[in-house]
This record gives sequence, C-alpha cells and structure tokens, in this order.
Amino acid sequence: MRNFKRAFWAALAVLTLLWLVAEPSVFRSSTFLELRGSMVQLTGVLAIGCMSLAMVLALRPRWPEAWLGGLDKMYRLHKWLGIAALVFSVVHWLWTQAPKWAVGWGLIERPVRGERPPIEDPVEAFLMSQRGIAEGLGEWAFYAAVVLIALALIQRFPYRLFFKTHRLLAVAYLVLAFHTVVLVKFAYWTSPIGWLMAVMLAAGVWAAVVVLLRKVGAGRQVEGTIAGLHYFPGVKALETVIDVPQGWPGHKAGQFAFATSDTSEGAHPYTIASGWRDDERKITFVTKELGDHTSRLPGNLRVGQKVKIEGPYGCFTFDDDCPQQIWVGGGIGVTPLIARMKHMAAQKEAPDWPPSQQVDVFHTTADVDEEALNKIASDAQNANVRLHVLIDARDGRLTGERIRAAVPKWREASIWFCGPTGFGEALKDDFAAQGFPVEKRFHQELFAMR
Repeated sequence: MRNFKRAFWAALAVLTLLWLVAEPSVFRSSTFLELRGSMVQLTGVLAIGCMSLAMVLALRPRWPEAWLGGLDKMYRLHKWLGIAALVFSVVHWLWTQAPKWAVGWGLIERPVRGERPPIEDPVEAFLMSQRGIAEGLGEWAFYAAVVLIALALIQRFPYRLFFKTHRLLAVAYLVLAFHTVVLVKFAYWTSPIGWLMAVMLAAGVWAAVVVLLRKVGAGRQVEGTIAGLHYFPGVKALETVIDVPQGWPGHKAGQFAFATSDTSEGAHPYTIASGWRDDERKITFVTKELGDHTSRLPGNLRVGQKVKIEGPYGCFTFDDDCPQQIWVGGGIGVTPLIARMKHMAAQKEAPDWPPSQQVDVFHTTADVDEEALNKIASDAQNANVRLHVLIDARDGRLTGERIRAAVPKWREASIWFCGPTGFGEALKDDFAAQGFPVEKRFHQELFAMR
C-alpha cells in the first residue's frame, strides 16, 4: 500500500520541481498580478498532470500493477489523482477568476497593459490566436469535469449511471488537453517540464481515445458461458460457475476479474472464488447482494448465458515463505480465501507453497447460511487449514487480541485480510501497536473500484 502513496506524492513533487526549474522568477514576483500569472501556470500544470496520469490508469495497465500492489491499489491511486485534479482545477479557476472579481468590486485596480511585442515564432503566434477558443472551451470543460468527478465520488450514485457518465471525463480531458497546449507558457516546451507534459498529454489523449472507443481491457477479455448458478438465501449470495473454454490465461487464487453480463451496466469486478485447472477451465464467482446490480443478478442470470470475463488482476495471492499465515475474511471477503483453499486441496500432492506452512482462517459474518458455512468448512478440511468461524450475534466482533490468542505464532505470520476497509484498518492498527511489521506482512485487499 505504501507504494501507491509514494507514487502519488512523487508525481506532485516532480511536476512542481520541474515547474520551478522553468519558472524560478516566481520567488521574485513584485506584484500580485505577477504572482497570479505564475500560480495560474503551476495549478494548471498540476491539474492536467494528475488528470493525465488518472486517464492512463483508467486503462488498467498491467505494467505498474505488481509495483503498486495490485489493481485495487492502482484504482486507489486513480481516485487520489482524480481528487487532486479536481482540487488543483478549482484553485486554477479561482486564480484566473478571483482577480477579475476583485477589479469589479473595486478592491484592486485594473492593470494597465502596454503594447505587446510582436510574436516572431509562427507556432507561438498560432497558439496565441487560439487563446480565446481555448479559454472558453476550457472553462466549460472544467465545469463538466467538476460535476463528473463529484458524481464519481458519491457512493450512492448508481453504478450503472456512474459507468456511463464517468466515460464522459475522457471528452472533458481532450478539451482540457487542447486548453493546456494553447495556454501553457510557450517557453515551457523547451524545458524539462514541457517535455514531461508533452509525454503525459500524449499518453492521456491516447488513453482518452481508448476509453471513448470502449476498448479498455479488450485484449484481456474472453467469452464464457454460465454453467451453473446456486443461491445461498441466508447470506444473500449467488455462486456463478462460468465455462471459459478458450483464451483465459489462468489465474492465481485471490485474484479477481471483471465480468460483463449486461452491456448497459458495464464491467463489474468480482473476486474469483475458485482455483484454476486447465483440464476443467471454469471460473467461479460468489457475489453478495450489496447494491442494485448485484441484487438483480439472481433474477437476470441464467444457465447458458454468454458473459465477458476480463483479467485476471490483483496481487492478493498469498505468496510468501512465512511459517504461519493468518487469513481474515469479513463477510463476502471470504471469497479469495475459498479460492486459495480450493487451490491447496487440488495441489496437495505437489504444493507450490512451503510444505511446513501453517494456515489459520478467520471468517467473520453477520449473516448465516448453514449450507454456505458447511461448504467453507469442507474446503478448509480438504486444504488442511484451521478454520475459525465467528458469527457476530453469537461470538461478537473479531479483534486482534482474539486472533493472537488463537494463533500463538502470530509474530512469525503474514496476515491476509479481505473485507470491510474500516475493519481491516482497525486490525492493522491493532497489530502495529503490538510491534507487528504491518508494512511488510499485513496484506489488505482494497476492493473498491470507485
């Protein structure tokens, strides 16, 4: 998790430092309007820089996934960059508009502009001729981007509408890229900040076009057929088994994929609840009714229906050499743990994990479905792991203290957590307070894609 935070702050630091190299006179500004001009440029550079990086990450690229810790962390970085772009855009807009308001209110005097020297460079002259168009389009694109980013951050905004409206940010980005090319200080293009911005803008424009053409992840999509459906009423969860006869590269237990059963809803991410076997070529998802889309799945899906599967993604794969592992699954967060147990049962004769490694599995749930719990117990027995089931109403909340009491070798363990974010952070803080190296050995799936 630390790496995506580093990437975020490093991006802001690099953009700011390179801008300062190109604009050292900012520290010698003698008037407010001179400072205003510099701040308009800086906030514009930071805003378009963050938006460009967010656009590239929207393509779900594979190359930064391992370093960032998985697509879930990459999407968290995408979200942070979007929020930063929103903040810098608002500040940029205020720097451009507030002095005009102040002049209108009589707080400051309108600056007297002398005659501008003629522009000899034909490229600079052309860009100058486009300033009016770029300013007007940029302002409206800014308003649109503010609304669209705000909608993306409102969790109650339905996913099916978010899926449709969020794509419009690509249009706003293309307009803002034009706005940037025209209005950024022309001298920047011959300095390192200009070279970096050129690369970022080119990458962002390419990403925006891919998004608008609906080709995100197209090279990693395969077609599957629903082979089985089973509903667990006690926990309001649906198990879906999908045949993927061709194209699927295989996956590790703990990874997830995007599935599309309704093109109007778009692709939804689901953790894979099965190991992979080339002789069967099946993928199992377990989805809990948590919103409009998942609540409609039991009635909308049918055996024989075609679906698109994209992936696999994620680094929550239980790969380490610790003598002890502790798995914690909160509610539907038990899904990757089920996949790992099935994998261990299938690979018992040829384990791809340390043979002496011990595993304790903690599953805490507020809902009860005896059939589902029996299947989990059977998976645990077949995988030869210790299962601890805690039902909230009966057993109370799972705490770090209870885990440590049940697992005497917890100091030698790695912890793999999937469940509600707040629950995971509380456990992480609890173990950190006991001296446990959480940065190295506490693995948390941040399964939130918006």
